[in-house]
Amino acid sequence: MNFNTIFLTSFRVLLLPIAVVYGLIIMIRNRLFDKKIIASAAFNFPVICVGNIAVGGTGKSPMVEYLLELLSPHFKMATLSRGYKRKTKGYALANSTTTALEIGDEPMQFATKFPQVAVAVGEDRIVAIPYLLQDHPALEAIILDDAFQHRTVRAGFNILLTDYNNLYTKDFFLPTGDLRDEWAAAKRAEVIIVTKCPPQLSTTEKATVLRELKPLPLQRVFFSTIEYGIPYHICNRELPLNITTKYEVLLVCGIANPKPLKEFLLHHTHAYYQQDYADHHIFSVDDLVEIKEKFSQITADKKLILTTEKDAMRLIKYRDELLNIPFYVMPIKHTILFNEGAQLDEMLVQFIRNFTFNPSL
Repeated sequence: MNFNTIFLTSFRVLLLPIAVVYGLIIMIRNRLFDKKIIASAAFNFPVICVGNIAVGGTGKSPMVEYLLELLSPHFKMATLSRGYKRKTKGYALANSTTTALEIGDEPMQFATKFPQVAVAVGEDRIVAIPYLLQDHPALEAIILDDAFQHRTVRAGFNILLTDYNNLYTKDFFLPTGDLRDEWAAAKRAEVIIVTKCPPQLSTTEKATVLRELKPLPLQRVFFSTIEYGIPYHICNRELPLNITTKYEVLLVCGIANPKPLKEFLLHHTHAYYQQDYADHHIFSVDDLVEIKEKFSQITADKKLILTTEKDAMRLIKYRDELLNIPFYVMPIKHTILFNEGAQLDEMLVQFIRNFTFNPSL
């Protein structure tokens, strides 16, 4: 453990009184929702929510893509996100000229990869959903991205994600821990997915996690691992490149949890160097100059720049300057372990096909 980690851990422990107060506020808020003192709304329409109860990367965006890949060939789908760090306000619907600055990097990623899907953003989801249904009256289901803790809208199907290496049951409230909601919130989920598991997770380790999470009788728990795809050029998805151990890589990364990607590069490249930025960082011209300068300092014959799909949405505005640079994007996806992916898929498909409205839930 390095000095920075020790300092940060010690500092967060000192903030325990604030975390306790924050936790009490969250628990009181939840009780008010439970007793319907604070109103929430359900829609007579299939709504699937993907979220977590901790800050940081649990794989929400790849999970939304998992759902879109599964469901969009069979149903008219839409996604609704907050649009974090966008430069606009209120409801907005993506179109062919939309940029990440207008709707945010993650919604832009959905719109780019799934052009057949209606992609919308709006801070107030209870207001945005009617607008979305008005703009696309033929919709058959909506996926709410990162909305589990926003209880003003009651989704019909909730998917809660938790990181295998940081289970919510072993965490504490912000700012001492990473929780933005209480452990008991997990009871609202139909499905809990433990993400970022080791690919070779054993049945014994699976059983240990299940004992830790203590799911309700009707809840299903699935386990997923991250699978990296073949990188493609940032300006042309039709230009893939297989990374081998002969390459030296400059990793340009502005996401919440880049650790899995760094571990992948550690084992699949000759060497990698990192240029880290804050989560959802808006890249400037100065950043681009800095990236190019650092890349020029790598003397290997085989070298490239690598970034995530989310970061690529904020870098593509410099397309003209990136065209002739070996600047590649690393796609990722969730793979459900223990051959249980078909069971999860069937639950999701049947939820939409057999949807019945129950306003009391």
